[in-house]
Amino acid sequence: MSEARGGREEATGGREPEGGRGAQLKHTGLRPGWTTGACATAATTAAYTALLTGDFPDPVTITLPRGQTPAFALAAEELAPGHATAAVVKDAGDDPDVTHGALIRSTVRLLPAGSGVVFRAGDGVGTITRPGLPLPVGEPAINPVPRRMMTDHVTLVAGRHGATADVEITISVDHGAEIARSTWNPRLGILGGLSILGTTGIVVPYSCSAWIDSIRRGVDVARAAGRTHVAGCTGSTSERTVVAEHGLPEDALLDMGDFAGAVLKYVRRHPVDRLTICGGFAKLSKLAAGHLDLHSARSQVDKAFLADLAREGGASAALAAEVAAANTGLAALQLCEAAAVPLGDLVASRARDEALAVLRGAPVRVDVLCIDRAGRVVGRSAPAP
Repeated sequence: MSEARGGREEATGGREPEGGRGAQLKHTGLRPGWTTGACATAATTAAYTALLTGDFPDPVTITLPRGQTPAFALAAEELAPGHATAAVVKDAGDDPDVTHGALIRSTVRLLPAGSGVVFRAGDGVGTITRPGLPLPVGEPAINPVPRRMMTDHVTLVAGRHGATADVEITISVDHGAEIARSTWNPRLGILGGLSILGTTGIVVPYSCSAWIDSIRRGVDVARAAGRTHVAGCTGSTSERTVVAEHGLPEDALLDMGDFAGAVLKYVRRHPVDRLTICGGFAKLSKLAAGHLDLHSARSQVDKAFLADLAREGGASAALAAEVAAANTGLAALQLCEAAAVPLGDLVASRARDEALAVLRGAPVRVDVLCIDRAGRVVGRSAPAP
């Protein structure tokens, strides 16, 4: 899933990237937001400042990896002997994000000199339980860039006030365990809550970058678990079909969605012995025609292409004309099934060949399964090469 929203922009006047409150991304009219990592950094900076000075900066300003300096208003604050807590509401701008509105808390405690910065997972933040992710097993699911951002800001605050950057930082997210059920975290072996994410600090609406990142982490986890056969699936129905066909475990299933290209390009650099691609006939006909993004807004079913394939499979000129004029890809398939023309198998084989072309000789055997809406296999290719 993509990241949720960051520092309460609209309610509190926090600044947005490159242009202030209410700024919009060029050419899209969409409002960007903040990653969980940026929110955690803001909360940590405020809490540590209060721990050293007795006062919470509100709003609190941080510097993002690319130099932007957003300010975040605090949603909660607590100062007690030896520790301080600050919280920020995540605002993902106009991105449809499950963590939008989540309350990100940071509790900072002083540690003995020389301890450095130690990270803990509080309520609603997950823990790594499987290898293959950017962090070791047992670590809090606070990704490397947010860790670096928090460490850098703690070091700056310490320098301003004559202290040492020796602290324990505990990040928590209200209702994070519940929210995490709607993310990839359980499948990736991140248990107990959400991940604290972000490489730039900024959420770009509808960039799909977090989904693609989850695909990559899925490949990493599968490889680390010793899986030699993984499956890129367009949805839950195709996942069930792959499990029934090949008996693959959950950590070998990649929620590919529309991003066939993302799966293939990452597997090209990080090979597995075998990749099965499974999805609806219409979607995979787009891959067969050379499209790597299968979303309906970015690629269309090419009925003329299907008609050409049908002719290759023995369709008459009249049937090919019917296929070319069909209302949907499924209707084209049904016409061919009625005439015993193996259009499903032809699409699967052509999709496999397109996948192999993207893999560019990587040592990966590929096969393709096309299904209908009920999960019935309507086309399959043999594994190749």
